[in-house]
Amino acid sequence: MNRVVALVAAACVMSSALVVAPSSGVAASGKSEKQYPEFTPDPLQWGECEAEQLVAAGAECGFVSVPLDYYHPNGEKIRLAVSRMAHTSPDAASQGPMLVNPGGPGGAGLQYSIFGQFVPDGAGDTYDWIGFDPRGVGASEPSLSCVPDFDGYDRPDYVPINHSIERAWLTRSKDYADACEANAGPLLDHMTTVEAALDLESVRKALGAEQLNYYGFSYGTYLGQVYATMFPDRLRRVIFDGNVDPTSVWYRSNLEQNVAFERAITVYFDWIARHDDVYHLGTTGGAVERRYYAEKARLSGNPAGGIIGPDELSDLFLQAGYYVYGWEDVAEAFAGWVSDRDWEPLRDLYGSPPFDDNGHAVYLAVVCTDAPWTRSYPRYRMTNWVSHFRAPFASWGNAWFNSPCLTWPGRSSRPTNVDGSGVDSALLINETLDAATPFTGALEVRDRFPNSVLIEGVGGTTHSGSLSGVACTDDIIVEYLRSGTLPARGSARAADVRCDPVPQPEPQPAAQRTLDQDQSDQRAEFAATVPR
Repeated sequence: MNRVVALVAAACVMSSALVVAPSSGVAASGKSEKQYPEFTPDPLQWGECEAEQLVAAGAECGFVSVPLDYYHPNGEKIRLAVSRMAHTSPDAASQGPMLVNPGGPGGAGLQYSIFGQFVPDGAGDTYDWIGFDPRGVGASEPSLSCVPDFDGYDRPDYVPINHSIERAWLTRSKDYADACEANAGPLLDHMTTVEAALDLESVRKALGAEQLNYYGFSYGTYLGQVYATMFPDRLRRVIFDGNVDPTSVWYRSNLEQNVAFERAITVYFDWIARHDDVYHLGTTGGAVERRYYAEKARLSGNPAGGIIGPDELSDLFLQAGYYVYGWEDVAEAFAGWVSDRDWEPLRDLYGSPPFDDNGHAVYLAVVCTDAPWTRSYPRYRMTNWVSHFRAPFASWGNAWFNSPCLTWPGRSSRPTNVDGSGVDSALLINETLDAATPFTGALEVRDRFPNSVLIEGVGGTTHSGSLSGVACTDDIIVEYLRSGTLPARGSARAADVRCDPVPQPEPQPAAQRTLDQDQSDQRAEFAATVPR
């Protein structure tokens, strides 16, 4: 899994330069009025891809040139990397392009043109699957990087129990923001979700398509919400998995996530305890939790192998708060450390240099400018100590991950008044105990998209886990992609369909896992590459 799994943001905001007041932003019918800058890109010219995975799949790649600032369309241009796996059905049956965004913000999506292979029963064959790296990300140009090893080995402890640790993190945070200003320049003022949505519209035009189909995960659901507010007539079929709450601006949403991750990691500790015959870490969730915090304390000032300290251990366990897919790997590595002081499996899970901070840099570039962020460290400190006492598992790690926003050089903007009433249909998916995008956000999105239907993965903790083999959920996705048909929408403010969650694994030693099990995890590998 990815060595750094940043807490996914639960909200973004619209650029103040582009925002339209709620009273005038959407017509009474729910269809958008013309209110955004016009830009027509050159048509996409497809060629060969460079990424091995895309080459092996037979994908095509290209670039879309768009303005850095859409209000100055003749000014500086940037390039968006785009890939395509064309439909394999007869042309007459083609349902047009399906754009996929994996989240983040900061997740590279170029490889998601092959995501159609995960749709059962050939239901994705009638679509052109389009992957793309948003502005600043991956193969798009420019690609933002600030301090590549910022999330590397043996950082100061997340919990600032003394002034020395606190000063170290504040210095690191300011240095990171300063480096981003030096490396990115004017790009930092043009990284909002509204501008990313304008990029989606440019990709649509470059594809020559009248409408887009859209599949968004995590932050990708918010990008889709904003696009739906701006260009509802341009959306055809829409799937949002792991729904961002559009009312929770970034600062508040991160605090909400802290509480949600505390709950999710408790579920994981309980799972480890149920399999004490395998891991020998404690027979109750409480015992496993105490072992986890005891080992964190042991690593403080004495990192395993000189590189895996308490922060790295926290990041590894945070993966388990996101997904059930890697539960066995984290538990095995931790058990090996506890029993034999074998630190190498922890290192292997975390990753090795050279590190790449592109995902983190873009995450901050969006989060710090999409909405106002406090510039008061005393307020930030107090708020996060209060959060820590309630939810110690993730609070300070999350706080320092976001702390460059305290001195971020880019301009801040205002929130979007998300309105999905102009979208003809949307399928929403969320597990009940999803920590990155809590279920209350899915209910809010359902309210704002009155033609949507919400599937709840009851009791599950997996974030954005659709197309992972749960028949109840996958069958609905298949039918929606084939015919546009959705289950009936209920009248209550609740899920319309209740399905099983992505199942918790039954542990086996890594050497005994079957090929079939490994193949079943391919969908998870996509999720694991995305910094959230």
